[in-house]
Amino acid sequence: MKKKCELCTSRANTYCESDQANLCWSCDANVHSANFIVEKHSRTLLCHICQSPTPWTATGRKLSPTISVCQSCLNAQNNVADNHQDSGDDDEEYQVVPLSPLPVSSSSK
Repeated sequence: MKKKCELCTSRANTYCESDQANLCWSCDANVHSANFIVEKHSRTLLCHICQSPTPWTATGRKLSPTISVCQSCLNAQNNVADNHQDSGDDDEEYQVVPLSPLPVSSSSK
């Protein structure tokens, strides 16, 4: 069963141990930008595939949407890739990147 955000029922992307809550990117930003204390909460990124906790953690006001994958899903993907290579198909490279680019801020005044 897919984990839902505890505040809006969208797909959960992070888990905050301090708040004991699964949160989507938007609600995570709203909750953790409230003040400098909650900004320090460490959040665990949930696997993009199965939504299990991953080894990746982050802190801050607003986390950039990021795709993280747990070890089990990574192993499963590697097995598929190994079978793909054994069949003689071309190699493919995979890279984890943010879902959207970070905004560029101008500091000239």
